[in-house]
Amino acid sequence: MDIDRKQIMETFIRIIAHASDEEYQRRVWIEGRGPECDDFDEFCNYFFLEGEDILKNYKDFGITDNQYNLLIKFHEELKSFSDENDWPQKFIASPEWKKIMEMAKEVLEAFHYQIS
Repeated sequence: MDIDRKQIMETFIRIIAHASDEEYQRRVWIEGRGPECDDFDEFCNYFFLEGEDILKNYKDFGITDNQYNLLIKFHEELKSFSDENDWPQKFIASPEWKKIMEMAKEVLEAFHYQIS
């Protein structure tokens, strides 16, 4: 079975977009309003599980060295943050989370991702 790396990357980058979008986080993660069904734990689980293979084999996914370096920094910052925080209601306005949101926006820009 062939792996659809393009689809995996599209989903992975869309997940990172969720980390850049405070309105999405408030509406979906905190208030539970859809139509999306998601929460911070699901976001982290998907990001870290998919990210492991993507980062390990980044060239296979068409990721440039610059994009890879941004992803690594984002991954490390999010990992450190998520180890200590898991309740968006408490952290969404924190300076630490604002930094992660800005890093997510940098990653999206590097991948030329347009938030719709």
